[in-house]
Amino acid sequence: MAEKISSLRVNTSAQIGIGTLIIFIAMVLIASVAASVIIQTSGVLQQKAQSTGKQATQEVSSNLVIKSIEGIRAKNTSASIAENISLLKIKVGLNVGSSPVDLKQLVICISDGNNNNDLIYANNEKLYGSVMSNFSSSASADSNLEKLLVSTQSSPGDNAKYFFTASKIRDEDMSFSQASPIMNTGDLVIIYVSTVSSGDTGYTNIGPITTNGYQKDSTLHIGPRTSVSLVLTPEAGIVTSVDFITPSSYGTKETIQLYP
Repeated sequence: MAEKISSLRVNTSAQIGIGTLIIFIAMVLIASVAASVIIQTSGVLQQKAQSTGKQATQEVSSNLVIKSIEGIRAKNTSASIAENISLLKIKVGLNVGSSPVDLKQLVICISDGNNNNDLIYANNEKLYGSVMSNFSSSASADSNLEKLLVSTQSSPGDNAKYFFTASKIRDEDMSFSQASPIMNTGDLVIIYVSTVSSGDTGYTNIGPITTNGYQKDSTLHIGPRTSVSLVLTPEAGIVTSVDFITPSSYGTKETIQLYP
């Protein structure tokens, strides 16, 4: 009887199939993780792009326009007038299509060539820890202007050196108030900046305001032939700057047109 010979054959095809399946599953997992990262990143980038676009639009569209600047000299009588300008009346509006501008966040830098004052709105308490001394959100614009000229406090000091006030001329949507001075397109506002010189603090009147000789020194000196620089920096938007030289003589005028 012939001896039966049996042999065993090793079949590894199943192992190869399992290995391929493992690699395939790993690739699917890696692809899903990568896809989730890409989706998340694209979402973050989209949000940042929208935010950047909004900010860029606001930066371009928000723009204060200086319409005119008048200087007012302090006086006792029509025959007794200060040699220097004691108050600036800056008439401002907004460009067509501009976003609203909050004057409470506006910073005004003014220089007479020798001295510089950085001014904030009277109701802004963020920088110095308190609003302008004796400011009242329920008071009239003239009342707050008087406090700008004559009041002081221990910190930061004389109101004239650190603050400005404003009043509205045109405000159809009633967005502007002493507490919240919001400007929209079409609004027209006067910004008041004290420029009382150290030698002119004894006069009794500045424009419509009776000071009785108590006005404070602004450290500025705006006499004839003075080079004045104004820079208005809003919270968002284009910086507005104006440079002008005062006339060679003020003559007997109480109010002098300085710009344009």
